Amino acid sequence: MVGQNPIILIPARMASTRLPNKPLALICGVPMIVQVLKRAQEADCGRVVVAAAEQEIADAVADSGGEAILTDPDLPSGSDRIHAALKTIDGDGAHDVIVNLQGDLPSLAPNLVRDCLAALDGADMSTLVAEIRDPEERDNPNVVKAVLSVNSGKKARALYFTRATAPSGDGPLYHHIGIYGYQRAALDKFVALPPSPLEQREKLEQLRALEAGFTINAAIVDTVPVGVDTPEDLAHAEAVLKEQSL
Repeated sequence: MVGQNPIILIPARMASTRLPNKPLALICGVPMIVQVLKRAQEADCGRVVVAAAEQEIADAVADSGGEAILTDPDLPSGSDRIHAALKTIDGDGAHDVIVNLQGDLPSLAPNLVRDCLAALDGADMSTLVAEIRDPEERDNPNVVKAVLSVNSGKKARALYFTRATAPSGDGPLYHHIGIYGYQRAALDKFVALPPSPLEQREKLEQLRALEAGFTINAAIVDTVPVGVDTPEDLAHAEAVLKEQSL
């Protein structure tokens, strides 16, 4: 395991245009944020804390026996939210490695958290990718592609991220999965940087890190977790969880 004391932080806020009160939406009778919390705990990688923008989220987590910390609801991004939470709960810097786990991945396979941490070795940041198998995803701008330097094995260096179809020519394309690992110093530096030109152009926060010279390793995994942004996604995630529990 990279780092002596990892922590998994899950940013969550109620504001969602397509699915109001998304963190508290019930999946198999359990609030979605609690389902994500359980997946993170099942990874067994260390402390898990929800960085909540609203009291309702913190209460749901506490009612499940989990740990949550309230953060300023006006923070602009999940990265800012986890950084604020980290400063509050770990001002002494005991946790040297951080995983930023999205709060809308209730059917996440716990091994993906471990894969993200393992990929961090030797880099400032890490993330996950999966080879695109569905031809429709190749040209879909909602599917972010990672341009990788792949030598062998299941770890690669990320060179760029884009909504375009890239790279051109023959060969695999990789679907980026928005889970990030950070060295503590890299997270501190990242949130202090202003949005970068490519980040603003592509609307992809990770490009700020690449433009600033960060190294990002990507673990190549076999599955893309189901993200929840709409009522249809919610039904899909519930079906996946029910199938996993059989």
